[in-house]
Amino acid sequence: MPDALLVPGTPGNDAEPWTRREIAQQPETLRATQAILSANKAAIEAFTGPILANPHARIVLTGAGTSAFIGECLAPWLSGLLGRSVEAIATTDIVSSPALYLRREVPTLLVSFGRSGSSPESVAAVDLVDAHVDRAYHLVITCNAEGELARRSGGNTHVVVLPEATHDRGFAMTSSFSAMMFAALSILSGIAALDGRIEAIASAVAATHAQSRPVVEKLAARGFKRVVYLGSGPFKGLAREAALKLMELSDGAVVTAFDTALGFRHGPKTIIDAQTLAVVFVSNDPLTRLYDLDIIAELKADGHSGAVVVVSADPDDHADVSVPGLLGAADADLLFPFIVPAQLFGLAVSIELGLTPDRPNASGTVNRVVQGVRIHAQPV
Repeated sequence: MPDALLVPGTPGNDAEPWTRREIAQQPETLRATQAILSANKAAIEAFTGPILANPHARIVLTGAGTSAFIGECLAPWLSGLLGRSVEAIATTDIVSSPALYLRREVPTLLVSFGRSGSSPESVAAVDLVDAHVDRAYHLVITCNAEGELARRSGGNTHVVVLPEATHDRGFAMTSSFSAMMFAALSILSGIAALDGRIEAIASAVAATHAQSRPVVEKLAARGFKRVVYLGSGPFKGLAREAALKLMELSDGAVVTAFDTALGFRHGPKTIIDAQTLAVVFVSNDPLTRLYDLDIIAELKADGHSGAVVVVSADPDDHADVSVPGLLGAADADLLFPFIVPAQLFGLAVSIELGLTPDRPNASGTVNRVVQGVRIHAQPV
C-alpha cells in the first residue's frame, strides 16, 4: 500500500503501471473519501435529507459501464436498508429510451457516478431528467473536479468531488469504482454510520490485496480462455464489474461472463470447460451463502472446470482468497475487498498477454473517456 495518495499528472514509471498503483491505493482513497464526506456532512445531508424523507421520492443510481455497475451493486442493498425502491438504471438506457424510465409526476433523485464526469451520456441523462421530471434532484459523485458534471450547479444539484487520486489514469476504473461506490453507500445509509466501519473496510482491502497478488499471478500464468464470476445479491453487480475488468484489461482476449449462484445453472453453466476459471463471491448472509456454497460444491464435484476459486470472509469456507476482519459484516462492506482480487487478476492477465495495462486496447477503438457518441433529439 502506498504511503501517500497518487496524484494524476505525476510522472509515471513504465515498469509500474498506473493500474497497479491505483488498485493498491484503494485503502487510502477509501479513507480519504470518508474524510471528505464527514467534513461536508452538514451540507450533504441538508440536500439529501428532505428528499430521503419523502416516501414517494424515487432514487435512481446511474452511470455508464463500470459507473453503472456501482448502482447494480448498491441498489438491492440500499433498497433493503431504506425500505424503499432504489433503482439502478444506466445512463445509456435513460438516454436511448427516456420514455421507458422517467416519470414526470414522481419526485426523483438521480445519483450520477462519473470518473471523468464528462461522458456524453452522463451529461445527457441529467438534462433529460430535468426535462422529463417535474421535481428532479441531482446528487453528482465524481472523481474529476474539472468534468462537466462537477461544474453543474443549482438548487436541485449537489456535487461531491472525491480525492484527486481517484481520477484513475489507467484505462480500467479501479479506485474510482470503489471510491464512488463507497461515497454513495456512506451518503445514502448515513455518513456517521460509515465513520465506524471505514477502518475495518480499508484494512480488509489492504490485507486482501497482499493475499491476492500471488494467487492471481499463478492463475494468470495458466492462460484460462474463459472466466466466469458468480455472486448473489449485491455481488451480482460486482460479478459483472469483475467480468468487465478482465475483458477490458485482456483487450477481449479472455471470454468473460457473470451470473448469480442460482441463475448460473439455467443455461449459462454451459460456458464451463477445462479452460474455464470460475470465481465465486460468497455472501455473509446466512441464507444467501448456502446457495453460494452449493454452486461451489457442484462445480468442484463436476470436475469440468479448469479451476474454482472461492472469495469469502469466512475462514471455514477454505477460501482461496479469505478476507480478514469482516466475518459477519454487511455484504455491502464486502464489496470493497472482494473486487480487489478481480482487479489484480485482470492486471496480471494483461501483463501475461504482453499488453500495456494502462492502455490495453491496442486498436484504439475503445477509449478511457467514451468517444463517438451522438446524442439525438426525440424525433418529431
